[in-house]
Amino acid sequence: MSKTQSPIEQLVEIMATLRDPEQGCPWDRKQTFATIVPHTLEEAYEVADAIGQENWGDVREELGDLLFQVIFYSQLGKEQGLFDFDQVVAGLNEKLIRRHPHVFAGSEFASEAEISANWEAEKAKERADKGEDTSVLANIPRALPALTRADKIQKRCAKHGFDWDTLGPVVDKVHEEIDEVLEEVIQVPQDQDRIEEEMGDLLFAVANFSRHLQVKPEHALQRANQKFERRFREVEKNVLEKGRQLEDCTLAELDKIWEQVKAAEK
Repeated sequence: MSKTQSPIEQLVEIMATLRDPEQGCPWDRKQTFATIVPHTLEEAYEVADAIGQENWGDVREELGDLLFQVIFYSQLGKEQGLFDFDQVVAGLNEKLIRRHPHVFAGSEFASEAEISANWEAEKAKERADKGEDTSVLANIPRALPALTRADKIQKRCAKHGFDWDTLGPVVDKVHEEIDEVLEEVIQVPQDQDRIEEEMGDLLFAVANFSRHLQVKPEHALQRANQKFERRFREVEKNVLEKGRQLEDCTLAELDKIWEQVKAAEK
């Protein structure tokens, strides 16, 4: 490898070497577009986790791992005659410039709402030009976490007038969905598929409630998960310090310790 290469050029060459049929890495050589996807999702979450912890050294490292995913896909594309890394970057550059006429073409918009509307219009035009799905709900990735995807679906519909403009009906819908879950629960025999369907409707309604409160449902649930984990670890610590195991305690005892942990946080 040449010392005059830029870091990104060196990375592209490293990736090509890893995929070399004779001298490459056996694991890298057998990968396909489909087999890399789980690793890409994992790396994206690791970036988000490092940012959440404000561990900037880890952020830098995890961003490198995420970039490697892009390089890997690009190498596969090159091998199959589909695209290469330069084309990926060139396409991104063109799209960013085209979607930001207020920055690169002297266009003027009165508000962020108008900028957002122009962005969505450009995306819709791109889909139409490619002969792709032009539905309001097109291009919402199915691989997104369910709460995040529900939020995106609801926002898309809201932009086109399909939304309540007050909080009351939103809250009523949540109560309605709770009642429908409970109605299925009391059936004899229970239909687990129906219970799951009604629970899904309830979660969708809660995501909508969260959106109306301008709260990201995925972020809110992540915070709740972290809080529960922090408190439960304190419960475990308390029990172990008394020379006992969780299994030795009654639910009433554990609940009492839980309330003590909560009180100590305030």
